[in-house]
Formats: sequence, structure tokens, C-alpha cells
Amino acid sequence: MIVLDGVGMTYRADSGPVEALRDITFTVDRGELVALVGPSGCGKSTLLRIIAGLRPPSAGRIAVDGRAVTQPIAAVGMVFQAPVLLKWRRIVDNVLLPAELAGLNPGDYRARAGDLLRLVGLEDFGEKLPRELSGGMQQRAALCRALLLDPPLLLMDEPFGALDAMTRDELNLELLRLWGEGSGRRKTILFVTHSIPEAVFLADRVVVMTPRPGRVASVVPVRLPRPRTIATRASADFGALSLQIHDILTRPA
Repeated sequence: MIVLDGVGMTYRADSGPVEALRDITFTVDRGELVALVGPSGCGKSTLLRIIAGLRPPSAGRIAVDGRAVTQPIAAVGMVFQAPVLLKWRRIVDNVLLPAELAGLNPGDYRARAGDLLRLVGLEDFGEKLPRELSGGMQQRAALCRALLLDPPLLLMDEPFGALDAMTRDELNLELLRLWGEGSGRRKTILFVTHSIPEAVFLADRVVVMTPRPGRVASVVPVRLPRPRTIATRASADFGALSLQIHDILTRPA
């Protein structure tokens, strides 16, 4: 679904060029959930923007669903660390926003918006304003918005990083359920996180990046059985994988 081949990114700054990414090469299979972990400033968020076509790379090649990425792609849902809900719009209207931006009739998607809000437990909050919801509930609404047009690809940039631990656990489980864990029809997800346990809990594989300029230090397969539960985190295999990734992250350059 995603092919990255020698992708590099160098910014121009007043003090001179800044190399953010260097020779990023890996693939994400269709229906796979891949987590991306690395130290702050290693270019993880930049890489998501490049994949979405929001920023051209300085080097290398990107393809999504067999097509070279040369401009913003439509068949993608993006979820950010902050919910980024429009504060003056009701929750259901925030969820319907992608249809409006795509030039579609929002009324045709109102039933789907309601179904998505029901799936994440927000069926009674569609008429509320964002300020009337907790942070976790707002992030659930943001996930519904990303799923409205049923995109085959989700790019998620630390979507649960600002939440408390219990809410984060709940939304990890919610994401796996919406992704289709245990079913044959799954979306493709590239998930950025600073949390090693979150990466291991969610992913089929974890791509570990180096400090800037961000490079791929290792790709670690996660062969924990699915469906996963909170009890999964108590297993010896989970601990061993978390320690392995920690060792890669802290390995001297």
C-alpha cells in the first residue's frame, strides 16, 4: 500500500540547510498496521506529510496504492495529536467536514456520520460543541471524521499522546476494533507514537528511527496474537519486544 524508496528531506533555514530525513526505505502492506517510533525531531511527522503528498521530498520516491505521490492524495484519513475540531461547529458537522471539503453533499453522509459516532460511543453527543466534550471524546470525534469517506489508508500522528493513561488505553482498543482486528477487511494504518508499549500493543511491525537526520534503524516484527487485550501487556513476549525496541532506540550511533 505504501512504498518509500530512499526518501530524504532537507529544509532550507537562515542558518543553512537542515537534513530532517535520510534514505528512508520501507513498505507497508495493504491492511497492515505499522507503528513508527523514534526520538523527538527525527522527522516522523514530516514523513507522514510526505506520504500524504502535503510536502514534496528532497530525494527518493513515494508510492501509495501503486501510484507515485506527486500531489496531495484524496484517499487518506489523517488524525493528529490534537483533535483540531472547529469549535463553532457541532460534533456531527465536524465529522461531516471531509465530505464538504471534497465537494460532496454532506447530507448523503449524515447517516454514516451517525453510525461512526455510535460505534465510538458518541451517539448522544452529535449536537454538542467540542468544548462540551472531554479530550478523549474529542479525539474519538476526530477519528470518526477521518473515517467518514472510508479511506483505505489512515495516517495517525501521535493521536493519543496528550491523553491520560486510562483514556489512551481505551482508545487503543477502540482503534484496533475500528481497524478490524480479527477480520479480513482492514484499513492500512501508519501510526506515529513516542510510546514503545503503545507501538508494540497496536502494530504488526514497528519501524524504529534514529535521531535527526531520521533513518530507519530497524524494522521489528510484532508476532503477538490477535485480538489483543490489556492483558497482552502482561506477557513476557510483550516485555521482550518493548525492551528490544528500547535497546535499538538507545543504541549509540
